[in-house]
Amino acid sequence: MSLQASSQSIGMQKCTDEETFYMHCRAAYLTVFRSSLASISSKHQLCRVLQQAGRNPSQATLNKHWTPSTTKLNFDDFCEIVKNERPTEVHELMRAFRKMDINGDGYISHNELHIVLTSRGEKMAAKEVDAIFSLADTNKDGKLDYAEFCRLLESTAEQCQIAALERLEADAKLKRQNFGNELDSPPKSLASTAVTVPQPPHKTEPDITLKKDSRSSSRPSSARSRRSSLSNAITMAASNTKSVKLAEPTSIQDWHHTCMKGSFFLEEDGGITSLQYRLTVPQTATVYLTIRPLNLSQRLEKPSSWMSVDTAVFVVSGKDTKEDSTLVCFTESRDKEKCCWKGELSAGTYCLLPFTTSCRLRKRTRKSVSKPVTLVNRTDTGELDLTRDFRGALSDIFEVIDLDGNGLLSLEEYNFFELRTSGENCDEEAWAVCKENFDTRKNQLSRQGFMELNLMEASERGGDPTDLWVTLEAMGYNRNLEMVEACPFLIDVYCEEGQCTLQPVSLESGHRILNTALQRSITARSEVKTLRGQENVLVYTYRGEHRISTVIANKTNQKVTVHVNNEQSKNCSSSRGMSVFAVEVPARTKMVCQHVLPINEHQEWTYSCVESIIPCQ
Repeated sequence: MSLQASSQSIGMQKCTDEETFYMHCRAAYLTVFRSSLASISSKHQLCRVLQQAGRNPSQATLNKHWTPSTTKLNFDDFCEIVKNERPTEVHELMRAFRKMDINGDGYISHNELHIVLTSRGEKMAAKEVDAIFSLADTNKDGKLDYAEFCRLLESTAEQCQIAALERLEADAKLKRQNFGNELDSPPKSLASTAVTVPQPPHKTEPDITLKKDSRSSSRPSSARSRRSSLSNAITMAASNTKSVKLAEPTSIQDWHHTCMKGSFFLEEDGGITSLQYRLTVPQTATVYLTIRPLNLSQRLEKPSSWMSVDTAVFVVSGKDTKEDSTLVCFTESRDKEKCCWKGELSAGTYCLLPFTTSCRLRKRTRKSVSKPVTLVNRTDTGELDLTRDFRGALSDIFEVIDLDGNGLLSLEEYNFFELRTSGENCDEEAWAVCKENFDTRKNQLSRQGFMELNLMEASERGGDPTDLWVTLEAMGYNRNLEMVEACPFLIDVYCEEGQCTLQPVSLESGHRILNTALQRSITARSEVKTLRGQENVLVYTYRGEHRISTVIANKTNQKVTVHVNNEQSKNCSSSRGMSVFAVEVPARTKMVCQHVLPINEHQEWTYSCVESIIPCQ
């Protein structure tokens, strides 16, 4: 299989897994609610819909997701909860029951069950215990065969999910809703014989809460929807046929060069965290700026899995507030995997803000790993040592946090790693101790010293890998030691006159200046249209070389809810992770609606989007 075919196969498998997950979520949701745009309005409803999704939430779990300040949860919130709450495994239930089975005969008496469930952990009422025992004691002999009971629970959960899926498949109206679009007679422009299964929801703007409309009735008629809708269709050529590319300067080898590494990290809430940088230009000069994913693979024929993630960098000048910041430029052109910009920068200091649309970097469905990769083992002499797999992962992490690429870690570089993994800084005194005990050169920590530091952490805990996994997961690794929720990148700055300097400044998520710069980059270079019948609601559509982005501007004095339908798009992936969704735009604000990239860059892709207002009730 060719590299291209292999990459496509992996991408298709990922989409399939995500689609399956969200199809199950939607099926479970629609057993309790009429529409995916309806909201969960009570803890009881949350419990019911989680049970339909195969979870068995405890009171502690429910209280975690439904706090005293919670008034409603939408479908996006529900999907995130399902992702983070693993189904109860039969072997876990069995282990819990065996602890109650004192004589080990495979049975538990009513009295034993009553004592445990009413006196430990989340105490249950006596009536609740009686109800459980009555259900499980099928032959009424006063004993609970807990192995059979566990199988019954597992079978019941599976049957509930199968029934929900069958109901969704058989009900044409539910299939036509597609996330709450309850038009009785949808316009022909929206009609589709195929059902688009949603992909994972993803919030593009972490600092703005985007909630789906909670109304499940009184939808606009099809005529009204047509009057207040906007249709936009753009066909884009395959990437290998694009002729507009920014060529690298021919004399670039003579230009002054500085570079810096970094990484995008995907957070639990779907936000993206990344380092921000300060660029100092000593004199007015022509600058060539690029950003690209960083390949850590040692094999050219098998590049790192994140190499298809899109990257960009925005250059902003001014003070550190969105009101005073000015968008200077961004890497709009593309040359293979690099995003580039070339132009003149005046003498001064600029903020460099890395950016990814997250179309190709999003939360993956968490699969339980029966046996995680081993991180530490013991040598023949009984001493603890790091496994080969773990050393490989640590070496890659070292490569990512070695920001200047000199093969050593300064205190500043190590502290960005510490902030990411523990949220704390290493002070000068602790750093001095570190240098005394581990391999260093030029007062900086070597790769070997970094390995020794992690071995010491494992040794201090007697080989317990718990804290090591915390570090790995913070750096984007799963339990198979695959970096699946991070994308390392490399920024290069070439300056024709004078020596530019590039420094890391802060590690942030949802940077407000980046959000403002992104909006301005779209509105300044896009076609703008108004929603028919809503002249004060504007949609800006930016068409770049390799992505399409939209901003919705609400100039009215009240919030508007915009329904977005991408079902007619072909070979497209939205940063929202869904083909149909709704967003609320507060009064007198602009909001990034979505970014769209091709799923397969080597094929033509068509962006077809219909935006319409959902009237307030």
